[in-house]
Amino acid sequence: MASLNLGFNGARKKTAARIRAVERRNLITVCRFSVKTLIDRSCFETIDDTSAEFINFVSILEHILSHRLKGQVSWFGYESPRSFWDYIRIACTKVPHSCIHSIENMENVRSSKAKGRAWIRVALMEKRLSEYISAALRDFKTTRRFFEEGAVVLGEEAGLLADTLIGLNAIDFSFCLKGEGLDESCPVVIDYTPYLKFTQTSDSISSDEEEMRTLGSSGSEAGTPESHMAASLLADQSTWYSKSKRLEQKYRVVMEQKGYLEELVCLREAQLSESVSQNKSLLQRLKDTENSHKEEKKQLEIIILELQDQLTVMKNYDLRSRQELTSHLTNQWPSPGALDTNAVALDTLLYRKRTAPWEEKSFQSLEQLSADMSLSQTSLEPAQLNTHSLESKAGLTHWHREGLRWKEDTPSLRGLCGSLTSVASYKSLASLKSSEYLASPTTDMTSPGLTPS
Repeated sequence: MASLNLGFNGARKKTAARIRAVERRNLITVCRFSVKTLIDRSCFETIDDTSAEFINFVSILEHILSHRLKGQVSWFGYESPRSFWDYIRIACTKVPHSCIHSIENMENVRSSKAKGRAWIRVALMEKRLSEYISAALRDFKTTRRFFEEGAVVLGEEAGLLADTLIGLNAIDFSFCLKGEGLDESCPVVIDYTPYLKFTQTSDSISSDEEEMRTLGSSGSEAGTPESHMAASLLADQSTWYSKSKRLEQKYRVVMEQKGYLEELVCLREAQLSESVSQNKSLLQRLKDTENSHKEEKKQLEIIILELQDQLTVMKNYDLRSRQELTSHLTNQWPSPGALDTNAVALDTLLYRKRTAPWEEKSFQSLEQLSADMSLSQTSLEPAQLNTHSLESKAGLTHWHREGLRWKEDTPSLRGLCGSLTSVASYKSLASLKSSEYLASPTTDMTSPGLTPS
């Protein structure tokens, strides 16, 4: 039983696949015939909405674009019918300068089916119907989302459809989009009768000829030879006339297609020449840009070299200034030995001030003060008497020139002196600070030789 069910299901699948293939083949074939009849009719009259060939072509195209189109599922799970315009509106969004947006904004066209019919007419007037169909078929993801398996647009026949519609670009269509015929809700029907043709085999033709001869021989008794000859001549004339008409129509169609193809070739040549010129201009701009970049690079390299030279010069100048400043400071200040001698002499004076009253002792001259300081220095450090006596005199002479006032050093000079002297100078600075406290205005300084500041 299970095997019978499997066999039955397999047979049903094969039958369904055959039906779909036959439907696709029938629609593509009748579309080709419809395009040919449209091209033949355009040689004699203008194609508009009232042409029977155009009405039949639009019906065929709607059937192709609606073949196995999926419905739209609502919130409640129901599937409502959908128009092919919903598919075209999304699949043709990438077409440059498309008419999709203008059709969406049309006031007199409201339903989805009417918008799809308006799109077909506008695309035919723009001679871009094949371009729209090709762009929609290239969007395979959207096509798979809107159509079921076995649809014409998903089969191998889809490429033939786009190629067939190219011939319609040779026709100048004229339509009115303000009529009410676009909103008709009645289903479209394809008329197959113009495309039906019976092809007789050679055996059937020979049998028919034999039958006609037998009929002619039987009727020869009733008729004359002249009548038979006239009938045959009329038949031949009618057949030759119909053949000439068909050849003339084919010739016109071929000439129309030739003119369209020549125009298309000229257009492609013009586009090709324009593309070549644009390519040349872009290459020239690229070369100019490269040259300008090279020049800017050279200028930047020159500027960098100049900056490096200036930096080298500034470094040399800074080094020279440091050397000059160091030599100037070294020559400006006395040696550490002299500073030690003056410090010892000053400590001696301060010691005598603390031990004996200065009011009873006065110096008549600067030489007496120097001699007294020398004696104090000898009593403290006898070994340095001969080496620093002259420097102490020079220091005292400098004090005399300044009016025997004790000149207070600034903090910056004190630090500098400390960096150039020994530990003894640091001790002398400490004693100098203590002397500043003793030499305040509250201290009684009655010595006629010194004036505290």
